[in-house]
Amino acid sequence: MTRTPRTALTLLVAALWCAFFPRTARADVQDTTRAVLDSLTDRLERAEHALERLQTQMQEQERTKVATRQHNHVELSGTVLMNGFYSNAKVNNSDVPTFVATPQDTTGLPNGYGGAQVRQSRIGLTMTGARALGAGLTGDIQLDFYGGQPSASGARPFPVPRIRTAFVRLDWRHLGLLMGQETQVISPWTPSSFASVGVPGFTNAGNLWFWLPQVRLTYEVGSRPRVGLQGAVVAPNLGFSSPSYSVATQPDSAEKSSRPFVQGRAYIGWGDGETETQIGVGGHRGWIATTGDSTLASTAVTVDARIALGSHVLLMGEAFNGSALASLGGGGIGQEFGVNGIPVDTRGGWVQLNLRPSFAWEIGGGWGMDDPDDTDLPASGRMKNMQAEGHIHWRPGGGLILGGEVLRLQTTYASVVEDAWHVNLFSGLSF
Repeated sequence: MTRTPRTALTLLVAALWCAFFPRTARADVQDTTRAVLDSLTDRLERAEHALERLQTQMQEQERTKVATRQHNHVELSGTVLMNGFYSNAKVNNSDVPTFVATPQDTTGLPNGYGGAQVRQSRIGLTMTGARALGAGLTGDIQLDFYGGQPSASGARPFPVPRIRTAFVRLDWRHLGLLMGQETQVISPWTPSSFASVGVPGFTNAGNLWFWLPQVRLTYEVGSRPRVGLQGAVVAPNLGFSSPSYSVATQPDSAEKSSRPFVQGRAYIGWGDGETETQIGVGGHRGWIATTGDSTLASTAVTVDARIALGSHVLLMGEAFNGSALASLGGGGIGQEFGVNGIPVDTRGGWVQLNLRPSFAWEIGGGWGMDDPDDTDLPASGRMKNMQAEGHIHWRPGGGLILGGEVLRLQTTYASVVEDAWHVNLFSGLSF
């Protein structure tokens, strides 16, 4: 048994004392030696018990673990999230508002309201560790419960599950291939928020966020910095849903063009994980069928950035200029076509600054705007929409998340400017 420095020093002192004072110290030395040996024996017994408990736990995990048919590594993750909210005015969506509605309620009932929901909870599965065609193979699917509520009495607390993203990815040394539903290459970043999860922050105010089916190629060279090119063939999409809970869908005008959307992006970046910095420029082109043989164009030019100043300061943002962009996630404040059915020209963007003094805390805020061309819109159209938010997140440990967010919305119409405040307090558990 190996003696610790303190034990060796105690025995040395005892030996010296016994050498110089043999008669008076013998009893004390024997007592001291016996105490040291008893202490070492207790420590050894505790270590043996701890090792037995660890072995038992490992055996239990081995018995209860879930294995795939291909014996790949699968990771389960998710967030149980509850949001309580209050708004002082009529908005387009009660729990995650994106613009102020008009006219406000004039029936005598209050325009303000409060409530709570859990439908922004998420769950996901990620498969890693496999190889195919000489590349690393990854699969991922993420779901939430933001797909609406069944049209039945008392069904509001029972939201419908929804696929957010689902893809398979192959990664070679310099080339990556993604097939499935993911963020668009021209809009790669998501604002930090636990108040806007089902619909990402700054929707209808500068964030082209839709997750769309696509086949994407990424070519990247270098390490510091990295330089990359991305191209994607994206499923055509008009942005308007079929009737609620319809199983048999019908093609929209974008699908009737018989052409996919195409997107591309060039970027430069360095760093990894939380300290990753990346700056990119992109472009989008889509086709929308009209009567006859002609098509309308959905176009966009974009810029984006994620700038990490160490591990404590993060600046993110995106901006765009284009037309007919409701099909990409709320561009033009959700207005695809305007007067006489012409595509709505619009511009917008968002920016967010987050400060992380420690792992447990995040304090941040941001601003977003979407400003369509007024001449393209009818008199009832939404002329401009702005959002400003501030948030605080606290992670005290064990996956627990607590915090709140304050959102200020301002929507401009032809005859009025409507304002609203929205407060969201949340608690959750990440696993």
